[in-house]
Amino acid sequence: QVQLVESGGGLVQAGGSLRLSCAASGSTLSVYAMGWFRQAPGKEREFVAAVSRSGGSTYYPDSAKGRFTISRDNAKNTVYLQMNSLKVEDTAIYYCAAIWRPGNNYVSPNGYEYRYWGQGTQVTVSS
Repeated sequence: QVQLVESGGGLVQAGGSLRLSCAASGSTLSVYAMGWFRQAPGKEREFVAAVSRSGGSTYYPDSAKGRFTISRDNAKNTVYLQMNSLKVEDTAIYYCAAIWRPGNNYVSPNGYEYRYWGQGTQVTVSS
């Protein structure tokens, strides 16, 4: 079983950048494909980015393409989400999640597939 802890959230002005981190413990992160999701007040959880366990495959929704970059450092047991050109509508609690599937290039945008979740980190973008 893996435990996930997010960090790096905070308050930033629109147009600014943040880098979120997701540190794993209890298991090596390299066996899991990883994802980032977010949830704003009163809204459903939304997929933000995913990366395969090898790091060789990534997947983004249109809302994140060109602005967000997911990466991982398996040696540090950490996954990152670099967020640039932030918008007010990016304000949400951001969660990282882990899923085990065979294959080094598996990625998934489906939250229901992920078994392990962190507690989340708040990102607030001001206008």
